[in-house]
Amino acid sequence: MRIRALFCSKIKLVFRSTLAIPGGIDLRVEEVKYLSKKIMEAGEIPLVWGHFGVGKTDLAREIAEETGRELIILVISQMEPGDLIGLPARDENKTVFLKPDWWPENGNVILMIDEINRAHRSIRNAIMQLLIDRRIHNHLLPEGCWIMAAANPPDEEYDQVELITDPAFMSRFFHLEITPTPTEWIEWAKKVGVPNEINEFIKEYPEFLSRDTIVSMRLELRPSPRSWYKLGRVLKTFSSEDLKKYGYVLAAGILGPEAARTFIDQISGKQLLPKAEEILLELDEPLLNRLSSLDISGVSAMVSRLTKFLSELDDKAVQEYFERVPRIASNLLKLSKVIPRDSFFAIIRHIAYQLENEKGLKRVFFENLLEELATDSDVLNYLEKREN
Repeated sequence: MRIRALFCSKIKLVFRSTLAIPGGIDLRVEEVKYLSKKIMEAGEIPLVWGHFGVGKTDLAREIAEETGRELIILVISQMEPGDLIGLPARDENKTVFLKPDWWPENGNVILMIDEINRAHRSIRNAIMQLLIDRRIHNHLLPEGCWIMAAANPPDEEYDQVELITDPAFMSRFFHLEITPTPTEWIEWAKKVGVPNEINEFIKEYPEFLSRDTIVSMRLELRPSPRSWYKLGRVLKTFSSEDLKKYGYVLAAGILGPEAARTFIDQISGKQLLPKAEEILLELDEPLLNRLSSLDISGVSAMVSRLTKFLSELDDKAVQEYFERVPRIASNLLKLSKVIPRDSFFAIIRHIAYQLENEKGLKRVFFENLLEELATDSDVLNYLEKREN
């Protein structure tokens, strides 16, 4: 068959096991301030993303003033190892590290780590120790000390080489994106002494406030046992109104949007996503209508569920599904009519990836499934383009 010939020529298909996740949800200054306080009250750490000049540092100052705490700001991208971890000293026959000069004396403090994603490699381990163990060397942070962090997105004019994108590092935070309205920016600008001529101009022409209206974190947030634990700690501080208003935003900032949407839909009593088996084998008109009403996060969660299910088919399940390949292909093609094109072809990429990497009966199953799908001209054209 034509599609088999395509794969016999060893097409190299690039596939990611999870979809690329967009950034979090754009929030206004007051919303970020409220959520940051809630997160820190639970002993967790918010990371506020926003373009330069949107008031991230002033937001931290306001929280400090409102809670009666001292604010300590560490601009981490400008610090040398000794600035962060303290200098070594001799104590009889051993070396100890002195407390750095910024070290808080009591717990009534907010420690703000600014430009955290641009920390130099030489101090990243110390930052991790501070985040995980709340200590550096043998110096423990005082009980009750709050930590928050801030970062400028990587699409700004900075050296990109040193950016921290390690998922293990970034999973320590609740990611919040701040996008002030022109009114909020003007209020902030007045406080910091921006000339009135500029404020009046932005008031009249708000479209010129920034060329960047979207914050791109270039991160892929995924759920993990740690992230569920952290989410649970913060949700304990939420009222029912908080959960209704901010539940999804909070969850998406540490789980990613797909898991967050599914979780919030479940706890709010909305209809759950169908099982993968239902989509593959029992895709009737009512189910198709349900899927057509999903938002982009729901679609992504559904695609992730489908691809995970296909990845984990064991030999017994493959034998059971083998005779149902035409039905599965037909249902997937029906699905393609009600979900975004990119989402559907993420499924096709996954099936192609499985074909390239499986052996025996599973390989034959995916080969037959892709051949059936390639009876659709869009699928066939897509696969031929990938060959080229």
